[in-house]
Amino acid sequence: MGLNCTGGGGMSADLLLVGAGAMGAAYGQVLQELGMRFDVVGRGDLSAQSFETSLGLPVFRGGVGKWILQRTGVLPGKAIVAIPSVEIGNVVEQLVHAGVRSILVEKPGGINAADVRSVARFVDVTGADVRVAYNRRFYASTQFAREIIQEDGGVSSFHFEFTEWGRVVASSAVSPALLAEWFLNNSTHVADLAFHLGGWPVQLSSFTAGSTAWHPGSAVYAGAGIAETGALFSYQANWSAPGRWGVEVLTNSHRLIFRPMEKLQLQRLNSVAVEPVTIDENLDLRFKPGIYRQTEAFLNDDYRFLASIQEQADRIVWYEQMARPDTHEVNRGSER
Repeated sequence: MGLNCTGGGGMSADLLLVGAGAMGAAYGQVLQELGMRFDVVGRGDLSAQSFETSLGLPVFRGGVGKWILQRTGVLPGKAIVAIPSVEIGNVVEQLVHAGVRSILVEKPGGINAADVRSVARFVDVTGADVRVAYNRRFYASTQFAREIIQEDGGVSSFHFEFTEWGRVVASSAVSPALLAEWFLNNSTHVADLAFHLGGWPVQLSSFTAGSTAWHPGSAVYAGAGIAETGALFSYQANWSAPGRWGVEVLTNSHRLIFRPMEKLQLQRLNSVAVEPVTIDENLDLRFKPGIYRQTEAFLNDDYRFLASIQEQADRIVWYEQMARPDTHEVNRGSER
């Protein structure tokens, strides 16, 4: 199928890609492969130049508002928003008011819990459909794990770790606003995958301790709870110590181990051997892992594994509890 990236005019595009940075380029590569006609809107010149060099496609500079004002012809019905979370709410509002009705936004859907809830309320009023992109739900390893879980009759328990490399984070060019919400903006990649596979909490006890220069509120995390599936779960993280992300999901027959997250290892009942699982990783090797299947699902309106912004806003109470726990347990039916 032929591709036409209009960059702000010309032939009508099938989709608008907002963001020309690293994530925008990852989506652009997939959209090229799928033969989509799409416009690309960026803001900074450096990221736009890099996008144009690597993908050979024009980028409209100046942001979404300027693009909408200068756009000729019918706007695309769909958009992918791959920009920093602090800007998501404003961009979603501009796109929806301009007539774009189906939008995929990068996780977590806003800079903090209040922002995510604000986006969800706006979407509720307008009737648009906004989905939140957690690409690890679309890894080949995750797809294989879902099949095993179904065959085994469900998850009995699970555990996850979201230790961040504090020194690496501290030396990165991340804004203070995003650092203050690092758990929501980054660590929820791990929590989302764990809850996606094992079930979302109905009861949760959480604890935090310590601090870092870049995240004074807390640095050590631990907790446990009960999921809607009946599975028991626990988690821990220490941002001041060595460690890595990981998820372990247990059924009555298998222990499924995601460490690293892109890979799947298997331990069988009555065995101590941990075996690597051979899966078809072609798409996760050719493109940023999970992005091809995630983009394809969005384009095909296949929302089985794409949470709505309303679902994200509803579940974010658990992330708030994990990041800033009170001294009491939180139950699903309690007032929020």
